[in-house]
Amino acid sequence: MNERIFLNAVDAQGAPLHIVVRQGRIAALAHERPACAGIETVDLGGQLVLPGLVDGHIHLDKSFVGGRWHPHQPAASLRERLALEKRELAAAAPILERADALLRLAAGWGTMAMRSHVDVDATTQLTHLHAVMRACERWRDLIDVELVAFPQAGVMSCPGTVQWLEAAVREGAQVVGGIDPGALDGDPDGQLDAVFGIADRHGAKIDIHLHEPGEQCAEQLTRIATRTRALGMAGRVAVSHAYGLGDLDEAALARMAARLSEAGVAIMTNAPGQRAFPPVLALREAGVLVFTGNDNIQDAWWPYGNGDMLQRAMLVGYRSGFYTDEELNVALEMATVCAARVLGLAGYGLQVGHRADFMAVPAACAAAAVAGVPAARTLVRAGRVWHPLRDAPAPVGQEHRR
Repeated sequence: MNERIFLNAVDAQGAPLHIVVRQGRIAALAHERPACAGIETVDLGGQLVLPGLVDGHIHLDKSFVGGRWHPHQPAASLRERLALEKRELAAAAPILERADALLRLAAGWGTMAMRSHVDVDATTQLTHLHAVMRACERWRDLIDVELVAFPQAGVMSCPGTVQWLEAAVREGAQVVGGIDPGALDGDPDGQLDAVFGIADRHGAKIDIHLHEPGEQCAEQLTRIATRTRALGMAGRVAVSHAYGLGDLDEAALARMAARLSEAGVAIMTNAPGQRAFPPVLALREAGVLVFTGNDNIQDAWWPYGNGDMLQRAMLVGYRSGFYTDEELNVALEMATVCAARVLGLAGYGLQVGHRADFMAVPAACAAAAVAGVPAARTLVRAGRVWHPLRDAPAPVGQEHRR
């Protein structure tokens, strides 16, 4: 049947909502119950309808989800953490299996798109990228994945990495990554020359991990914003974490927010524990696009995470001190429409003409969903109710059992 009506839902403000679907796309959004004679109906029982969740920052190649539990091991430095991670991953299940398991987990919560950073350097070369690509191919009808070639070990400080980053873009990575141009590489201009050069040559986007504190962070953001403006890359550059924005005083933050807004540089925060992070509302008020993602999930960096972006929205709100409905709605936007803008998703969201991809949860309104994070989810893909246990691709290695 090519027509279906989803009845008795509520919208983000709690008003009645009925959704008419034709040919897998939203044909109408109505507050009054439409005529249903001869048309298949799905009663959503008063649930809240939300657009599909979008994870703006995840690492599909690092997670141990799908394998054994790995107790967290402390490390005294970033270099020590990187070495520990390589040892742990070498003893873990293959990347394809773990990435597939994490995609399955995220899809089950209602994630319909994500940006995944994938390690690319002179030692791993493109092995992680190819494995993650294989995993994503299995889920391409259900999750739209944008891949970042991520130089976890550094760009200039890891000889040969620049060439592999460019090779990754040629192989299909849509985004060039970077990391701590000063603190890790010790050569900010060299790293940014390489990253922006590759992006400019290939029409790719940029997403740079930035963990440097305070004024160091501000210096790097200024460099990034200046290059973004010079190359006309507004809307195509993001900085992930930018912890140092949370260290700046009000005047310095206002200056930096204006610079980022003018350049069109977006900021990703997952509102991490035990450290400063970007002040979401102040940045938004200045016109900066702020989005969120899960980041690391049960890996060598930290043991937390279940892949649920609604829970991540709650954590953003919790750590930001959001209490009002308006503020809680901001946290949800960061995990939906804001992240979708960064990924450049076409036809995303609850609008007539868009593909009928959405989810329904037992909540009175969007703010209630963020505050309460209901576990029950009704997932709709292309206008059909999608059951994760029944309709998902078989786990890697089990395809023959179907």
